[in-house]
Amino acid sequence: MAIEVLTKDDLNQFKNELFAEISLLVMAPHKTKQKWLKSKEVLELLTISPGTLQNLRINGTLSFTKIGGTIYYDQEDINKILERNKKAAKLTLFK
Repeated sequence: MAIEVLTKDDLNQFKNELFAEISLLVMAPHKTKQKWLKSKEVLELLTISPGTLQNLRINGTLSFTKIGGTIYYDQEDINKILERNKKAAKLTLFK
C-alpha cells in the first residue's frame, strides 16, 4: 500500500480549484422552472379544482401530454394562458 503525502501547496491548489468550480456553478444561469408540470402542480399553481383542470383539457384551452397514466402540461403554455387572460388593474383615486 503506497502512502501519498499531501502538502499545504496541494491543499491550497485543491481549494482554489474547488472555489473556481463552485463560483462557476453559482454564477451560471440555472433554470428554476420545470418544462413539464404534473396535474397536481398545475392545480396548485392556478388554484383550481381537478374538475376545472379537466374542463381546460377537454375544451382545448390547455394542451397536455399523457404518458401512461400521468398527464403533463407545458409550463410555457400555462404562462401564455395566464398572460392572455391577465386583466388590467383599475386605479381609483380619492377626491
